[in-house]
Amino acid sequence: MLSRLGALLQQAVETREPSVDLLESFIEHWRGITGYYLETTDERVPAGQTEIPWRLRQLLDILVFEERQRPPGDTGPCLEYLLQHKLLETLGTLARAEYPIGMRQQVLLFFSRALGQLQQPLLHYLSVHRPVQKLLQLSGDRLGCDTEKEEAQLAAVLCSKIQQDPGLLPYILEGKNILNGRRAPGSPRDEGLEHPPGSAATSPARRDSNLVTCLLGLCRSKKRRVALKARENVLLLAGLSQEAAVTCLVRGNALCQLLTGHLCDLYSAVPAGTDPADVLAMDRASWRSQGDGAGDGNFPGKESLAEFLGWLDFLDELVMGAHPLVADSITEAVEEKFFQGILQPQLLQMSELAVLGATAVLAGMVRQLRSPALLQRLVLFLLGPQRHPETPGDTPHPLRAQLIERCDHLSDEISLASLRLFEELLRKPHEHVAHNLVLRNLEARAYLQRGPEERGAPETDPEEDGLDLEEDPYFTDGFPDDFGSTKNPSPASPPAGKGRASEVVSSFLCLVPEEAKTSSCMEEGGYDTYVQDALAMVQACRASSAPWGWPSSPRPLDSCHPGVAFYEGHFLKVLFDRMSRILDQPYSLNLQVTSVLSHLAAFPHPHLHEYLLDPYLSLAPGCRSLFSVLVRVIGDLMQRLQRVPHARAKLLLVRRQLLGLEPGEQMDHTVLFKGVVVLEEFCKELAAIALVKGPPEGPP
Repeated sequence: MLSRLGALLQQAVETREPSVDLLESFIEHWRGITGYYLETTDERVPAGQTEIPWRLRQLLDILVFEERQRPPGDTGPCLEYLLQHKLLETLGTLARAEYPIGMRQQVLLFFSRALGQLQQPLLHYLSVHRPVQKLLQLSGDRLGCDTEKEEAQLAAVLCSKIQQDPGLLPYILEGKNILNGRRAPGSPRDEGLEHPPGSAATSPARRDSNLVTCLLGLCRSKKRRVALKARENVLLLAGLSQEAAVTCLVRGNALCQLLTGHLCDLYSAVPAGTDPADVLAMDRASWRSQGDGAGDGNFPGKESLAEFLGWLDFLDELVMGAHPLVADSITEAVEEKFFQGILQPQLLQMSELAVLGATAVLAGMVRQLRSPALLQRLVLFLLGPQRHPETPGDTPHPLRAQLIERCDHLSDEISLASLRLFEELLRKPHEHVAHNLVLRNLEARAYLQRGPEERGAPETDPEEDGLDLEEDPYFTDGFPDDFGSTKNPSPASPPAGKGRASEVVSSFLCLVPEEAKTSSCMEEGGYDTYVQDALAMVQACRASSAPWGWPSSPRPLDSCHPGVAFYEGHFLKVLFDRMSRILDQPYSLNLQVTSVLSHLAAFPHPHLHEYLLDPYLSLAPGCRSLFSVLVRVIGDLMQRLQRVPHARAKLLLVRRQLLGLEPGEQMDHTVLFKGVVVLEEFCKELAAIALVKGPPEGPP
């Protein structure tokens, strides 16, 4: 009996017509689906409670089994039946009708599983890619049902197939247009095998939904996993290496318009009065962590701001990993539609509230960007392309001039936000920022007094500098008899070995007289802390500027035009003006001004090093350097302290208040004393930077 049973089983396996049984079963299950619409009487029954899902699974199982039994690339009768009788077209129609309720979800699942599990290429067939396109067009049309998860699965399968064969992308995106007016081939074995012509006319920014619009719609889903998967698939498409495929992707500019349009919408949702401190206090946004931390440490508009910066981070990632054609199209759209269309009008308007919010968000944007292409567009948008030396009153780029001018605005909040913006710009690895703001005005070294001895000697003659410090009104009244004798060597009498780093450091450390110093009376970190911070800052600046080809020594004076009048430029002028008023400005503003100047001093360019960190420069008439500005501030300070009773005790109290060791009670001259504290700390920072960088080189 067992032998006869084995023989029967062997005969069943070796039969020549198993496909006939499979085909009959396949047709039976298909008729079971279509028969439901003829026989049902209750339209309220959801699709999930009918036999439709089971029959769809049976159809798929038969197709997969049939493919495994046949040689690779050979189309079996069941698949032939599906293609020839356009079963997918019919299913797409049922999905569009959403009858019974939930049918769209079932059809999406069937399409995803069929395209994912069947190994034979199918998307070239008209009877496959056309219903796929129509199904994608339903994306966003919910009709009371939520099929985001199923749409994301179908999109992921399509992107996976396109990654394997980029030539499929035109069929998915443009198949409807490619085949307009053509007669569909009669045999499924022959149909859809034509190549999509590169010169096919396509309508710009098609209204019809396709894979791109479906994915970008899913990118905005509130379901984190759906949005994340959709964004990963957009990155996959944008990173295709085949030029014909990516040309198809950006044709009509729909991708770029949708990406940038959503960025503009999210930006418009950020409240106008967003506090700059809140923006910069946020952790750096990530497109992968959608909505994470939006409720931590809330401030008004934080969730909107997090969504905006998260989407900007996604565009940044997209541009970095995209094919150059896609990256160029996206950055161009962002500049035109967002930078120029929305940001520029806001930054140039007169409303202080709007300007404050726009500047704050802009600083957050600068910190967010990493892609060289987007950063390049933003830097040129903000600062302009100019690289020639500035002249007073020269404003070839109105936005740059406005942003710099606001660093010295009547509103301290706007000044602070603007200074933070420029500090964020200086932190970016982009050579044009430092050159445009400062270096282009130092190229000719016109700040130096020309003469037989370029350093030191001219300083000994008061007539050379145009004004002797002892004749300066800042340096006369109210000075103690011993001021400047031993504790504060005057830059007019540089000590021996003035070029050595130790003497430069000493000049900055001794700049603030002992009468105004308070840090030594407090239990604070010593000078080593400043050196460690300076070392980290200088190393970061050296690393970012390494590819820029900066010279290691100053430009020879004999190669500089001798008749060039020196102008420090709009940016340094504003910083020096602010620095000269350090005794009269809010504490937070002083910290920001000195922070920007410290960052500039940390750059390894020899002209910046010389101009900002050499106390012994022989300045040309009418010129000022950072050290000369500080000297005048010290003179003003000593005059004021002589007029304040118990100044030393009050100064110590203010420092203790700033450290949180005393209650922050207001008193007379609090702004002055806080300015003195910042001044002392700033001189230590400059001394530490000078120590780390070494001595400035003199004129050759």
